[in-house]
Amino acid sequence: MIDSFTKAKKTLEFDKVLSELKALASAKITTEYIDTIEISTNFDEVNSRLIETSEALKLISAKGEPSLFGIVDIKDILKIAEIGGVLSPKELLKITDFLRVARNLKSYLKKETYDHKEISLSVVNELIEDLYTNRRLEEDINEKIISEDEIADDASRELMRIRKSIAGKKDSIKEKLNGILNSHAEYLQEQIVTFRYGRYVVPVKLEYKSRVKGLVHDISSSGQTVYIEPMSVVDANNELKELYLKEEAEIEKILSELTEKVSLDADNIAVNQEKLIELDFIFSKAKLALNQNANMPKLNNRKYINLKKAYHPLLNREVAVPIDIYLGDEFTSLIITGPNTGGKTVSIKTVGLLVLMVQYGLLIPASEDSEIAIFDSVFADIGDEQSIEQSLSTFSSHMVNIVRIINEADENSLVLFDELGAGTDPTEGAALARAIMQYMLDRQIRCISTTHYNQLKIYALTTDGVANASMEFDVDTLSPTYKLLIGVPGKSNAFEISKRLGLPDFIIEESKKLLSSESIEFEDVLQAIDEDRTKIASLKEDLERQNKDLIEQNRRLERELKKTEDRREKILNESKEEARRILLNAKQNSDLILSELKEAKANISSDNSKKIQEAQDLLRESLKETDKNSGLEITESKNPIKEIKVGDKVRTSLGNIATVLELPDNKGNVLVQSGIMKMKMPQNTLTRVNVDENATKVSTKKIIRNKTKNIKSEIDIRGKNFEEVRGIVEKYIDDAYISGLKSVRIIHGKGTGVLRSKLRDYMKTIKAVKSFHDAPYNEGGDGVTVVIIK
Repeated sequence: MIDSFTKAKKTLEFDKVLSELKALASAKITTEYIDTIEISTNFDEVNSRLIETSEALKLISAKGEPSLFGIVDIKDILKIAEIGGVLSPKELLKITDFLRVARNLKSYLKKETYDHKEISLSVVNELIEDLYTNRRLEEDINEKIISEDEIADDASRELMRIRKSIAGKKDSIKEKLNGILNSHAEYLQEQIVTFRYGRYVVPVKLEYKSRVKGLVHDISSSGQTVYIEPMSVVDANNELKELYLKEEAEIEKILSELTEKVSLDADNIAVNQEKLIELDFIFSKAKLALNQNANMPKLNNRKYINLKKAYHPLLNREVAVPIDIYLGDEFTSLIITGPNTGGKTVSIKTVGLLVLMVQYGLLIPASEDSEIAIFDSVFADIGDEQSIEQSLSTFSSHMVNIVRIINEADENSLVLFDELGAGTDPTEGAALARAIMQYMLDRQIRCISTTHYNQLKIYALTTDGVANASMEFDVDTLSPTYKLLIGVPGKSNAFEISKRLGLPDFIIEESKKLLSSESIEFEDVLQAIDEDRTKIASLKEDLERQNKDLIEQNRRLERELKKTEDRREKILNESKEEARRILLNAKQNSDLILSELKEAKANISSDNSKKIQEAQDLLRESLKETDKNSGLEITESKNPIKEIKVGDKVRTSLGNIATVLELPDNKGNVLVQSGIMKMKMPQNTLTRVNVDENATKVSTKKIIRNKTKNIKSEIDIRGKNFEEVRGIVEKYIDDAYISGLKSVRIIHGKGTGVLRSKLRDYMKTIKAVKSFHDAPYNEGGDGVTVVIIK
């Protein structure tokens, strides 16, 4: 039995969708992994695949694409390390790239979103959190290996000593040879020192070969020049050769030590490979969804499909017309009619392809409230299946497919027929098509078929569980609109189209006479239905437009109402605050009056003193009532001021800032002034503040904190010209300087080098720039400029 998904994937061009997916993968190994993923029929697995894709899409939308450079197949490299081999600099750098991508993904997950909102993650979060990282090993390799062909001088003390000796020995040899160049100038072809077979030599004219004592190492192609190593430098060259051998041995030792460190971590690093490939695959699916403006549909086990505003993923979105199509609830079979090139085939291909995409784990270019079912098999008989090799006609070839589908399809299958019954006698073809559709209906197989046969239109109109659909055709413009209309059978527009194209009326009338009265009546009914549908559609559009206007008007009124309520709330708050301030002022003044009355009582008569006492009691009662209504509460400070002097700035427990006028009295109350108000407050309710300095510090710290929070350590300006990026780069460096960054990376790419050159000339004029240089080879090289900030 042929795998239905394999056949359907080819027929529905699922391979082209996978090609687009592969193009978005960051690693070659991921493209190979994509081919191993099968269409799933498990509901939970499909749901999990869709969730991980949706999560990655949310991350890309909120944080940008993650850096996944460095994902390679490192199993063979790790195997060499585990069996005791020595890894090359290139292989070790691949290990660091591999570790770096895992570390970068963890940082990416912690990176703040553009809108500072949290993203709910489950699958992707777990995959990234489980990644193994080893920053020490990564840095150890990068510090000792500069590039695939160069080991750092300070990779070990011994290597540095050897290379210093090599440099000194080279200088000594060149000095001796320069002396020979000067003293034997007339014997030399050129006054230069060159290198042959690892030895320093001088080019001597053939006829003077015997005049320069030494060893001949080479002869020029013309035979006129011999390259001689003078005897005076033979020993030195031998010593240099020995130093080179020691250098090679030391480099081998360094590589061996690094390899051993890799081997100790080989198991942990190997586990990362599958996870990183999986993550690259997931983010590739998300990038495809972003390109297609795709959404995650709702899944169901009812074999119900309801696609809204669905696009064929391989068509140009700007010119394609979306379709609304549903199947599996009120009816299990759908028969689509309409003109050729009207979009019938594209419609059924869209349904089949979107089902395959979902079961593979891809989001689909359809409205997010679309629903889709999980099918055990998908069958599609679409296109010209004529086989010359098997001597099969188009009809026979289609029938071979149909026989296979009938034998293999069940209630958990989705079946798509294009022009069912075509390619043979129309009467027999229509009869066969109707019988096949009845077979699908009896077994509750979800089936969509396109056709031109009137018999199938009538069958759909008169049979429960089967529905008509048609592709709309504009007779006025003689062109299809590509809109799918469910519930409406397609009308043959042959006579109208022929008349508009200029066919004489008498021929058209004669043609109508040849039709049966039933056919004419049926076409008239379809025309009446189509006219009614057009009127209803027009009325519906008007109602929808009016409803939209009403909704917008309601929203506008709601916004105005909210503004009014906000203004009312603001006025009330301001009124309350003013009342609070007045009450506070009254209480403070009353306290002062009571204090002064108390002091005056000692100096007046008993009668007056009694009156004053009554006034005090009345005032106190008023103050109690005021306190009761004001809601003000004087509470002890958590960090009260201990030492206090006149002129100090303090914050009261009421929240206002005041100045100390008098030191505490014997009850611990301090006379302070806030604005025009004077009041006595307990010392333990006051907190020391320095208003001006504090405000300045807070303001400055806030600016720096905001800059530091938002600034990134690198900026990508690839694809832009110098004029576009000049202002961007200058502001970026200013922000980095304010944030206290010591260095930043500017990614400009290699290209022709024009942007890099102009950018560096411009950075010389920026005061905040201390210096700049190319990034290390394995971090972008001359495609990235590292800027050191003053």
